[in-house]
Amino acid sequence: QVLVVESGGGLVQAGGSLRLSCTASGLTFDDYDMGWFRQAPGKEREGVSCISYTGYSTHCQDSVKGRFTISRDIAKNTLYLQMNSLKPDDTAMYYCAATPRARFLLSPPASKDRCRPYKYNYWGQGTQVTVSS
Repeated sequence: QVLVVESGGGLVQAGGSLRLSCTASGLTFDDYDMGWFRQAPGKEREGVSCISYTGYSTHCQDSVKGRFTISRDIAKNTLYLQMNSLKPDDTAMYYCAATPRARFLLSPPASKDRCRPYKYNYWGQGTQVTVSS
């Protein structure tokens, strides 16, 4: 049974930083693509940053380039999202998700296909990030 658990959210002032963590049990990291997604009130869930089973990362939103960094520790089965220079527009519930690498078998490493929430099978409960102005 796959279990995905996020942590690290909180309240921060604009310009501040947070690091989100996601631990996944019941799967082998190098057999899965992983991603961070977010959903603000009244908006659809959107991809933030994703990482392939080979470790290739993709930013899904131009607004996070240069500010957010996705990484993983395979030995710990943990995914991270380092968020710097946070803005009020980053306020949302952040979710970690995983899907078998076969879902993107025909997709190039940089494909934005990895940013589509419906491609992911396993989801955590989310961690709230609130950025005050």
